[in-house]
Amino acid sequence: MPTGIAMTEAANRPIALTAQQAPSRTKPSNYPEPFASRMAGREKKPLGGLFGLRNFGVNLTRLAPGAQSALRHSHSLQDEFVYILEGHPTLHTDAGPTPLTPGMCAGFAAGTGNAHHLVNATPSDVLYLEIGDRSAGDEGRYPDDDLQAVQVAGVWRFLHKDNSPYGNT
Repeated sequence: MPTGIAMTEAANRPIALTAQQAPSRTKPSNYPEPFASRMAGREKKPLGGLFGLRNFGVNLTRLAPGAQSALRHSHSLQDEFVYILEGHPTLHTDAGPTPLTPGMCAGFAAGTGNAHHLVNATPSDVLYLEIGDRSAGDEGRYPDDDLQAVQVAGVWRFLHKDNSPYGNT
């Protein structure tokens, strides 16, 4: 058993682990192209799923220099929260850019329409926790891009703003 991981027999799930040792998400992004490639330099370690959490998700996310957390977006039903552990990202919201430092946090209530994302414009990595609920039927709005997202049976489906689908989504 790797150091920093204590396993339980129930469903072969950890009791506790060192977050940095969690496996990275195998698919770097759910976005269709040309958007998925814009997520280069982002690494997510989904922590909530390792413990069988169903009502909310937790990711340990690392942004390399020049990377961004997501396309600037807002959710119709999902609340989101970020807590900066290392580095100095810039939070971009409808109110403009806000520099963040370790120990700072930000929250985004569902349904406000306040589109947001983090950008790492520094020469050092950024590490943060992102937490969001898993509300069924959530929709995502992307004001800067020809993209919208709808959740169908727990799976994100991406559409152009005219409601036509992207590729195989």
